[in-house]
Amino acid sequence: MRTYGLIGFPLTHSFSQKYFTEKFEKEGLTTCRYLNFPIDRIDLINELTDKDDSLAGLNVTIPYKQQVMAYMHELDDISENIGAVNTVKVIRTGERLRLKGYNTDAFGFYHSLKPLLKKKNDSALILGTGGSSKAVAYALKELRINFTYVSRSPANKNILGYNDLNEQVFNNYRIIINTSPAGMFPDTGAYPDIPYNLITADYVLYDLIYNPEETQFLKRGKERGALTINGLRMLHLQAEKSWEIWNEED
Repeated sequence: MRTYGLIGFPLTHSFSQKYFTEKFEKEGLTTCRYLNFPIDRIDLINELTDKDDSLAGLNVTIPYKQQVMAYMHELDDISENIGAVNTVKVIRTGERLRLKGYNTDAFGFYHSLKPLLKKKNDSALILGTGGSSKAVAYALKELRINFTYVSRSPANKNILGYNDLNEQVFNNYRIIINTSPAGMFPDTGAYPDIPYNLITADYVLYDLIYNPEETQFLKRGKERGALTINGLRMLHLQAEKSWEIWNEED
């Protein structure tokens, strides 16, 4: 049996286990399983990988995408550049154990956003500054899209606060990406505090959240005529990229 799984805390919002379980059943991968590991401290990753010899790979979600880097023996170039890991390959050579970190969020975001872009979509606001936001920023650079972070507690003058979002700012940014957990199940009534009245049909609103399918952020954008997309396509793309990494020759 080869075991794969997801670490984070809590994991009530995640569809990863469902996605991979259905994939294994559909493709007849009877010797594979995917489990949730809701660990409340990131250092528990060592106990997890040490005690289960069948563990071959992990996905990483909130709040550990940056913290988990300290537990990696090696990072690929993309995760090192981004500063966040969401995929871990467990490599066993005899009794030697190595953990290698990757980031497949950037791949998933890049390929889910690119088909939606128009020429006027050349600047983006990234709501939130956590681990997922770093992958989004990396992908935007690859797409040659300028971006600015928005945070509830701006760390420097290059990051906007939510109270800075006015008509002048919105005229310069036509893509708005929510990487924060605002609106995620079970707190589905929450939403980022932005001036939705300034949104028009020229905007793209992207929410990395996929549970619920339509967050209040997306619903409010749709009501203003914006093109909206949730994180489900990104999840599928990054999951398949994780599977490729776990099963390629090291």
